[in-house]
Amino acid sequence: MNSVLGYLFTMVGLTSSVVGALAGFYALRSGQLRLLRMVRQWSWLVLVAGVGCFVVMEVALFQRDYTVSYVQQVGSDSTPALFNFAALWSALEGSLILWVFLLGGYLGAVLYKFRDRGNDPLLGWALVTMLGVSGFFYALLAGPANPFVQVTVPLGFVGPGPNPLLQNHLLVAFHPPMLYLGYVGFTVPFAFAIAALATGRLGEGWLVETRRWTVIAWGFLTMGIVLGAWWSYEVLGWGGYWAWDPVENASLLPWLTGTAYLHSVMVQERRGMLRVWNLSLVCATFCLTILGTFLTRSGVVESVHAFSDGAIGPWLLVFFAAVAGLSVGLIGWRGDELRSPGSIDSIRSREAAFFANNVLFGALAFVILLGTVFPLLAEAYDGTRLTIGRPYFDSLGRPIAFVMLFLMAAAPVLPWRKASSELLSQRLFWPAVIGTGSMVLTLLLGGRGLWAVLTFGLGGFAAGAAGRQVVLATRRQGWRGLVGRTNGGMIVHLGVVLVAVAIASSETYKTDRTATLLPGESMSVGDHQFTYLELGADENDRRSRVYALVEIDGEDIYAPSIVRFRQQGMSLATPSVRTGLTEDVYLVLDGVPDENDGPIRLRVILRPMVSWLWAGGILMGVGTLLAVFPGKRRRGTDAVSAPVEAEELAGV
Repeated sequence: MNSVLGYLFTMVGLTSSVVGALAGFYALRSGQLRLLRMVRQWSWLVLVAGVGCFVVMEVALFQRDYTVSYVQQVGSDSTPALFNFAALWSALEGSLILWVFLLGGYLGAVLYKFRDRGNDPLLGWALVTMLGVSGFFYALLAGPANPFVQVTVPLGFVGPGPNPLLQNHLLVAFHPPMLYLGYVGFTVPFAFAIAALATGRLGEGWLVETRRWTVIAWGFLTMGIVLGAWWSYEVLGWGGYWAWDPVENASLLPWLTGTAYLHSVMVQERRGMLRVWNLSLVCATFCLTILGTFLTRSGVVESVHAFSDGAIGPWLLVFFAAVAGLSVGLIGWRGDELRSPGSIDSIRSREAAFFANNVLFGALAFVILLGTVFPLLAEAYDGTRLTIGRPYFDSLGRPIAFVMLFLMAAAPVLPWRKASSELLSQRLFWPAVIGTGSMVLTLLLGGRGLWAVLTFGLGGFAAGAAGRQVVLATRRQGWRGLVGRTNGGMIVHLGVVLVAVAIASSETYKTDRTATLLPGESMSVGDHQFTYLELGADENDRRSRVYALVEIDGEDIYAPSIVRFRQQGMSLATPSVRTGLTEDVYLVLDGVPDENDGPIRLRVILRPMVSWLWAGGILMGVGTLLAVFPGKRRRGTDAVSAPVEAEELAGV
């Protein structure tokens, strides 16, 4: 029953997407705009189909309906409820269900938001574009990645369960959906960009329509990346949170281009500049989400994050090429109409800083893209297997990141058009003092290493500039002054500074040591002493666990373990982490004896300020939420520029 019902919803989604897109295309090309109402009706059906596919698959998972092929692939009698629910996105076919479910949600939100503009061609083309994207993913579900195939259940079958890495921490219930909310959310600004190109309405109107949609998608993607780093830190047992893994890079690429767009769009709104650039960034961001899906779900890369080896890789590449070709073709077609009426008057202006910022974001994205796809291209060309690791990304990305931190401090204090030397000295004085003080304090506390000290200094400089804007806003309007894109963006900047400082400190000043210990023996690492007490074990029908009780500094007892999952026959080293404000103590059980009184291999990693990374991610999320809501308007001026203008008029 679940197989039939699920496939029925899939076909409803596919039919509604294709018929709605074709009907909308005909209505817009023929000028019969009244037919666009039909497109809205088909679009609502796409939402219903997405919800239906999601609900049917979850019901099948909880019923342990092994006649459904996907449930037989990832379901298990012993999987706990949380991980059974998350099993939907643990493999290729289920992740496509999540994609169409979320895309249907975004489509429904667009329909509700613009419910009074049924005959607007801009909205019409946007809906056609979104339906086209929806149709592609429903076609994958209906064809090469059908999760609802009805299969025979072997006698005594109890199911393998999800990949053990996806049933060992509760973050699996949040990290993938957050990433997908970001990935899928960028479909909305992409659709309106295509609509603007199709209609020739190339002014700033389409930017206004998509501003909050872009911020929301960017915020979800940000939180997805941070939660992914946290998951890697807590689950994989290697003591790190970012390894420049191809799948990690695939999520970072659209984040970089999306961040660049959120900055440069303000230049177009204010000065009418960077029209081609903004359209290109929106289209590139959506293309990179498709590329990220390809890397994650096609099986072309070996990664702990890539849990699929499906047959949809060629289809995703064709779709990627089609979207990129359509975008480039439309931008080229409208090239003459996209010429900007404004120009940069001075390098000491906000628009110049934003432009430089965008160039750096683009350069960093190119560096990461090249390092990610070049090994794939080399292998496809002549079979050569290459590995591009941390030295490449660190050596090329670090200088770019330093300059970006500097611009993050300078841009918020610069006025539009041109700044006088006196104005700049006034606005940059206290941020410069804070940045210099941060470097001096770092050195006094024993901090060494050019990279780390510079990061602390530039981070203090950027935090001072962002904090200055926040103080001015709250002084004028109270805490309500934090609401709006400008000041919400400053909160995001503060979060970025925390993340940068945490990465620099935890990578530069970490300590890593492994020792073999018998019960009662101790080891010293840094200022801490670790005593191995005894070995313990427990088991249930899903997994067995061996753990070591380790006493830290004669006080707290922690239990790093090795967990073996019965159905998959796979063992995972599960770390135990003592989290602190200034330092994390990370314990990993590398090896256990055959007998309880034998020696263990214990790995101890000390990482300073890791908790600041998670705090920075949360602060970025709070800033995004504040930026979604409109700030106070003054004399009809958009809330984006009102606080800055008031500050400039006051001569601050």
